[in-house]
Parts: sequence; C-alpha cells; structure tokens
Amino acid sequence: MKLTIKVTTVSAGKTYEELVETSLATIIKWERHYKKRAGDLAAGFAVEDLAYMAWVTLQAQGLKETFDAWVEKLDTLEVVDSEESHPTGGAATADS
Repeated sequence: MKLTIKVTTVSAGKTYEELVETSLATIIKWERHYKKRAGDLAAGFAVEDLAYMAWVTLQAQGLKETFDAWVEKLDTLEVVDSEESHPTGGAATADS
C-alpha cells in the first residue's frame, strides 16, 4: 500500500506544501510503532497516523526534527492518492 499525502506546514509565517509518498518501509515502521496492521487502515485512520507516516517518509529524505517538533508546524494533512501494493484485475469470464 502506498499513500500520497499533501503536507502543509507553517514556519516563520510562511506556508509550505509538499506531496509525500509513503513506501512499504514507512507502513512497516507505522505498524511497529502503533502496533497496528496495514489492513486496519481500511476501517479508517487518525490524523496522527497520517502525520507519523509523512514524518517517517520525510526523515528518510533528511528531516532532522523530532515528531513532536514537526507536528507543531503542521497546518493540514490530506490523502490525495492511495494505491494497493498488489492490485488485482477482474477475472476472465467465458464471454471475455
């Protein structure tokens, strides 16, 4: 599963937006930290779940702030795309 999260932060009176695409490693770190399974996301998730996944992804890109310090700068989080890691197509039928 991959999520693309639009992250909006405010720092020194300026607003910054960026798209963050999670990876399998991000989801695994989230599962370990919160003791949840990726399948649990289908039933819904908390804003903190999104924030944590975005933060982990940004850390891999060089972000040095702690989670709590980074959260203080957050303005909004929005899932703009989600993709299953193993999508399946429809089954063939006798007529197709």
